[in-house]
Order: sequence, then structure tokens, then C-alpha cells
Amino acid sequence: MQLPASVRKWAIVVLVGATLGLAGCATGPDADPADPLEPYNRAAYSFNDLLDRAMLEPLAQGYNYVTPEPVNKSVTNFFDNLRDIRSAINNLLQFKIGRAFSDVGRVGINSTIGILGLMDVASNMNLPSYKEDFGQTLGVWGFESGPFIVLPFLGPSTARDGVGLVVDWFTDPLNYIEDDTVAWGLRGLNIVDTRADLLNASRVVDQGALDPYAFIRDSYLQRRENQVYDGNPPLD
Repeated sequence: MQLPASVRKWAIVVLVGATLGLAGCATGPDADPADPLEPYNRAAYSFNDLLDRAMLEPLAQGYNYVTPEPVNKSVTNFFDNLRDIRSAINNLLQFKIGRAFSDVGRVGINSTIGILGLMDVASNMNLPSYKEDFGQTLGVWGFESGPFIVLPFLGPSTARDGVGLVVDWFTDPLNYIEDDTVAWGLRGLNIVDTRADLLNASRVVDQGALDPYAFIRDSYLQRRENQVYDGNPPLD
């Protein structure tokens, strides 16, 4: 399956921008070793933050205002159920067979009894949600995270997670919906619903972080390491 032309063009723009950013960034003696691309990353972060405040945050606030809480929760459950498919694949790739079976069980139960995933019945049956992705799989396989990088539109990542995003794209069930209008409509809904779920977290960052960029960078890197090691990262 080929990516839509618009996505391919966007990907080229991102890669060119990242390349230019890599070429133009120099590391000083006080630079964070995990963030050698900080000048570029801060510029990309500012762009994403401006886009968020101008578009995504108002949309998310409006979405929360007009959407009843049960409906909001059902939408979140629906997309979480789709992500469990990706998680099952990655748990298999990591040889976590028990977790893979749990993910498969979640998809089967929530897609049927849970009415296409609108209700999370599986959690009440002691089937936990793991939400593994290919970036985590690469980490389990021993690949280093590489430098921290902020991707335009997509947000914080690393070199390893950037590769993982490409693979994750092809394990997204929405890519296999033949009607592009339906597929992109669902993607848009997923973005707005996800942003709505993060409104409280973004307020905490705005109100409590002296340097929001550094706070988000450090939080992201710690969270990803914690995910790769299933909550038991090695002590530094």
C-alpha cells in the first residue's frame, strides 16, 4: 500500500527540514548530550506550540464542551482498541507472548462485546493494556535511542522512535480503510480526542514549568526509557 501523495510530500518536507536542522546545529560545552540538536528542536517546538495554541487546543476545548463525557470516553476507547492491534504485533516481535495474547484478547473482546471497542470490557476482565509500539521494540532489541528530536506536527521523538513511527504507520488499521474520506476523518477525530485528553496536562506544563521545552524533553525521554524496560529501567 502506497502512502497518499499528500503524506509523501509532507514526509519529504519533514526530512528536508530535519536535515537542514541537523546541518545548522552546533553543540556547545553546556549542551545536553541527549539533545545535541537543541537549537533546531527549540525552533520546531515553538512552531508546534504555535500551531497547537492557534488550532488544536481551541478545537480540543470545543470538542470537550460539546461532547458528553460518555461519548468522549467511547471515542477514546475506540482508538485505544485499534492501538491494541499494533501492541499485539510489537509484543510478538519482543517475544512477550503472554502480553501479545492479552492484547489479542482485548481486541477480540472489546470489538465484539464492547461494540467495536466503544466500551473497554477487557480491562474489567483483568486483561491489561500495554500499548507497545515499534520504537519500544527497537529499544528492546538493543538499539540506542539516539538524539532527541522534535518533529514538526508530531512533537517529541528520538532517532529510534522516528524510525518506529514509519513502521507504526503501516500497522495502523486506519490505513486499510479504502474510503479516504472516512480514514482521514477518523484520523482527525483521533487527533482532536487525544489533544482533548491532554488539556489538563498541558495546563500543568504551562503553569509549573520554568522551561516548558526542557520539561517536555526530559519527561519524554524518561517515559520512553521506562516503557522500553517495562517500568524497571537500569539505574544511571
